[in-house]
Amino acid sequence: MIFKRIGIVSRNHDTDTMETIALLKECLEKENRCVFFTKNNPLSTENKVSEDSIAAAVDLIIAVGGDGTILHAANLAQSQDTPLLGINRGKLGFLADILPNEMLTDITEVINGNYTTEPRMMLEATTIRPDGKKFLNLALNDVVIQRSGTGRMLDFNTSIANQFINSHSGDGLIIATPTGSTAYSLSCGGPIIEPTLDSYVMVPICPHTLSDRPLVLPADKAIEIQLNQKINSKAEITIDGRKICEITPKDTITIAKAAKKTLLIHPPSYDYYEVLRSKLHWGQDNRIRTNKKTQ
Repeated sequence: MIFKRIGIVSRNHDTDTMETIALLKECLEKENRCVFFTKNNPLSTENKVSEDSIAAAVDLIIAVGGDGTILHAANLAQSQDTPLLGINRGKLGFLADILPNEMLTDITEVINGNYTTEPRMMLEATTIRPDGKKFLNLALNDVVIQRSGTGRMLDFNTSIANQFINSHSGDGLIIATPTGSTAYSLSCGGPIIEPTLDSYVMVPICPHTLSDRPLVLPADKAIEIQLNQKINSKAEITIDGRKICEITPKDTITIAKAAKKTLLIHPPSYDYYEVLRSKLHWGQDNRIRTNKKTQ
């Protein structure tokens, strides 16, 4: 597919990001592409649409920023299954894999049909109140159950396909996709899961017992989470870093593989394992990096 209508999404409007977007816009217009911006972008006054409408207006979304911007753009893209490409203006950039100094070459290749596609698994989180009110959200990275507004630990039970797994005490729980396995999950000791695997990982956050360890689970089985009653203990659920709602012991929480997927677009040079080596500094002498920082 050759992309003709391209939307640019960013959340930060700092100088570096705006310079990158200006170069990107110029590159796309030289290639006779129609460029759309969200209304919060100050760079252009033409072809502006609301964030909720941009996925329907274009056949490719380019997110300029860090992985948080990619997650935000993925949330916008899911309604129309619009493909997504990331230009890294953040820090780590596991998802936004095009570097600014490689942008013009890579973008030209991609919009003219020389690219690879990668469907990424998503999770569907359903929270049901006792009165029947339902919160349903999709996650590209993770669903997090965490304490809210208090220093007290949470107590909760988990089960999969109606089979009891464990009783947990701690700061919370991360349910992460393979994509999210290199995010919050990784910082809490979770494993890296190759993106093509049909699985997800359950990772305790600061568990009260050291034996409460991360667990990789098959994607075809849903996980149920039940918060236990505890005085002055409050909890909330977040999806890809967005707070969704407060939760109580009377709520029913189910997390399952979503029917939808996020379609990531990569330039021809993309190599997942090279991304890991680069971002995690595999094969490098940490002593050398430390010495350079202190000089």
